[in-house]
Amino acid sequence: MARVKIIFPDKPPLFQCRIPVRITDINYGNHLGNDALLSLIHEARMQLLAGWGFTELDAGGNSLIMGDVMIAYKKESYYGDVLTISLWAEEITDKNFDLLYKVEIISAETAYDIAYAKTGMVCFDYTIRKIASMKTSLKGKLKGAEN
Repeated sequence: MARVKIIFPDKPPLFQCRIPVRITDINYGNHLGNDALLSLIHEARMQLLAGWGFTELDAGGNSLIMGDVMIAYKKESYYGDVLTISLWAEEITDKNFDLLYKVEIISAETAYDIAYAKTGMVCFDYTIRKIASMKTSLKGKLKGAEN
């Protein structure tokens, strides 16, 4: 079976945040559930956008929807772990882009990868319910020109 492969660019991330694993993120295996990890990367994306003064409904004049998602799990995570999530933007076109997420535990005692993820984000116009062209302000932020 072919495994999902996510390769991170050789440049600093656009954004990095720390998010603790909550008790509600733990599944029956007593570790971070896959549904919870998807929620945590969504939170990281929202924090990135908020740092730019954007939301998913107004990202510099564009609304955003998720077209696809891939997650590659590397190691278990448990209640109380504090995850460091780093984000990069890649494959930026006129209408969409990919966000790459590296989810790690980094502390004085240990450092290891928990998961890698990619979300394909699409610019969308909710008034006409169609894919839209990306505005210059969003594209500039994604390319790192203004962060």
